[in-house]
Amino acid sequence: MKLVKTPILLSLAMMLVVSQEACRSKKLAQKKPTAEVETPAPETPAPKPAPAPRAEPAQEEAAPAKPDYNFRNIQFEFNSAVLKTDSYPILDKAAAAMKQDPSVKFLLSGHASAEGTPEHNNELSIERANAVKTYLVNTGVLQSQLALRGFGATKPIASNDTEEGRAVNRRVEIKKVN
Repeated sequence: MKLVKTPILLSLAMMLVVSQEACRSKKLAQKKPTAEVETPAPETPAPKPAPAPRAEPAQEEAAPAKPDYNFRNIQFEFNSAVLKTDSYPILDKAAAAMKQDPSVKFLLSGHASAEGTPEHNNELSIERANAVKTYLVNTGVLQSQLALRGFGATKPIASNDTEEGRAVNRRVEIKKVN
């Protein structure tokens, strides 16, 4: 019985110590800073103004690189509008770029592989574009920045003869419109 009580008492004692430390740090964070009395700095003579630089030919500063608004490799599961987990970092990067300039408009182009009927593939490509739109809007991108279009299986980027090619064709591409 004593062997059972000892570990329990030790763990209770550790929890007590940890909780006291947590409370102490909260109390320190809540304290208002006290006003410090500033002591005047010894006066130093004012520095002499530097001579004006000679006029040299104006060099163009490198303009900040404009963001690349074209995003690819947003992939989906077979016969589904469920995003693959590999697509989340790409969408997060796209959302960050889109939020920098709310005046820029984007087209979300949904695509499907050649499996299924053309009608089904067209509907599926629209659902995929809508899934990307929902993700982006949930991250703070303005809905007014996004337009979507489904292309079905009409614009493959890989052969639909292999599973690897069909997997690549199940995608949404994001392109800048204006």
